[in-house]
Amino acid sequence: MHTPDPDIGSTSSASTAVIDLSEARLSLSSADGMVEILRGISLAIGAGETVGVLGPSGAGKTSLLMIMAGLESLTTGRIDLAGFDITRMPEDSLAALRRDHVGIVFQAFRLIPSMTAVQNVAVPLELAGRQDAQERAAAALASVGLDHRMTHLPDQLSGGEQQRVAIARAIAPRPRILLADEPTGNLDSGTSEKVIATLFDATRAAGAALVLVTHDAALAERCGRVLTIEDGQITDDRVTAAGAAHQ
Repeated sequence: MHTPDPDIGSTSSASTAVIDLSEARLSLSSADGMVEILRGISLAIGAGETVGVLGPSGAGKTSLLMIMAGLESLTTGRIDLAGFDITRMPEDSLAALRRDHVGIVFQAFRLIPSMTAVQNVAVPLELAGRQDAQERAAAALASVGLDHRMTHLPDQLSGGEQQRVAIARAIAPRPRILLADEPTGNLDSGTSEKVIATLFDATRAAGAALVLVTHDAALAERCGRVLTIEDGQITDDRVTAAGAAHQ
């Protein structure tokens, strides 16, 4: 089994996929016994690909994102992330892999209230031992249009600005994969559009793959590919008009 070296920026892989799932199954215990959340999903996502994930509440969208990030362990099956088999990877190695290769944007902003915008963005870089953490954090904030908000605390920022700080934090380590779970769920429509434009621009600039979980079909269509999940299974996987235009 591969285990990642935090000093290695990429790994060799027979596949060009940055996310590769094979018969991924996830079952969780409940008061009524075991519940199958994901039911044998096989899926490959290539470098630089943008993928929208649609489906009703409870279909397994967020669970799919969680296993892609290695934040939830598969019951059975296999998952490769950035060229590494993470199916049974030790947590320390998995945390290092996430730190170096995966950016995550949640619906909740998850900023540290006592830290300024630039300090929040610098946290994962400092944890990775980057000597240029502050410079890279400042550059990431500038790339999302917040160079004038670097010294502001989260409660001094609007909801949209806080989410853009979260996007800057996700892209600052220059990840190969961005995972976004309903990133505009707490925002009004006008603010949402600015945040989504920022997310797509940041993804393109980083050359990263983007997996975007959303209830908004129009937003999903802005990705190059749309997956529909129902009852823990992929029921549709298609290239969108946006994706076809880039082929």
